[in-house]
Amino acid sequence: MSGPTEVEDLLRAYAPQVLGTLVRRYGTFDTCEDAVQEALIAAARQWPAQGIPDNPRGWLVTVAARKLVDQVRSEAARRRREDSLAFATPASELLAHAADEEPGTGRDDSLALLFLCCHRDLSPPSRIALTLRAVGGLTTAQIAAAFLVPESTMAQRISRAKQTIKAAGGSLALPAGEDRTARLADVRHVLYLVFNEGYTASGGDELTAPELSTEAIRLARLLHRLVPEDAETAGLLALTLLTDARRPARTGPHGELVPLAEQDRGRWDARLVEEGVELISRTLPRGQVGPYQLQAAIAAVHDEAESAEATDWPQILALYELLERAGPNPMVTLNRAVAVAMVHGPAAGLALLDELARDRRTAGHHRLLATRAHLLELLGDGETAATVYREAARRTTSAPERRHLTERARRLS
Repeated sequence: MSGPTEVEDLLRAYAPQVLGTLVRRYGTFDTCEDAVQEALIAAARQWPAQGIPDNPRGWLVTVAARKLVDQVRSEAARRRREDSLAFATPASELLAHAADEEPGTGRDDSLALLFLCCHRDLSPPSRIALTLRAVGGLTTAQIAAAFLVPESTMAQRISRAKQTIKAAGGSLALPAGEDRTARLADVRHVLYLVFNEGYTASGGDELTAPELSTEAIRLARLLHRLVPEDAETAGLLALTLLTDARRPARTGPHGELVPLAEQDRGRWDARLVEEGVELISRTLPRGQVGPYQLQAAIAAVHDEAESAEATDWPQILALYELLERAGPNPMVTLNRAVAVAMVHGPAAGLALLDELARDRRTAGHHRLLATRAHLLELLGDGETAATVYREAARRTTSAPERRHLTERARRLS
């Protein structure tokens, strides 16, 4: 017998390889993806009880090929496609392990699949959902649960995404030149969004969705391995490692939010910190520095500080100023305002927040309000800070954040 965790890890690792094999063989992403999902479900049911096959990748390819043939045969309107598929599939492959699928052989199409799932014609939510299912090996139910939407809604989103790729004629061919650079940026952005949603869930009763941040790190590792020369991909991986290292200390015994300054740093994952610091230290000197590298550098400064009081805020402020020039963003400015307050005093930080309050993208955002309340608290204006904390609590959709902000207001009152 095999443990569920061992099986789940194997299935996630093999999912993109098996899908890549089928798409290259049969050329139909949407139906191949459905067949691979059925094979993964079959393995999840059988392997824990019967044991992992000697050649798990070959087993999955064989079962997925059978499922694909079954799908085509069940659709009378696609009779000609059934005939061509039947001729293309060796009989031995439908009866036993595929002879050409020995362990460790075959090309890895994971990068090509990441590019395909992050197709320009798809919306960001669709890119995320399709990436998690096709490359991450998560089921529709798992993705729906992580994003707090009904399974039927997520199923429709994934189905529409696959139809969009089919209509666009998407293939496993890797883009080249400038197009590859732009598409690689899209892939990184999707993994960044997945990680952020896992690290701080945008809604619901839990502060984090660990399965999402863990999966984002796994895929970022995969992407870094496939494009080791890309400094921004290395920066993204370092950022996720250094940020996720703090997750054990982000919540208290009852699931309550614990701010960075109040966290028990002894609970941080020292292994992830060491790996992240080593990676960003090796990457920064290599050339042009981008936003992910700068964010990773900021995270490294926080993680290497022995205490909140020992944090090198002038260095963090300098890095945020570089980050704001590299990729202007109101949330970056919001974080810079905190660094300004820590270096030059709360009043200087509040002046920056006044500028953000005039920006339609951030005006009334709960994070802007929470930051304003924090700086007012540091300034000694507890009464006004409590009022703003309560307003921030009303604006957030995260239950843990709402409880935290309400508690801050209560303490000041």
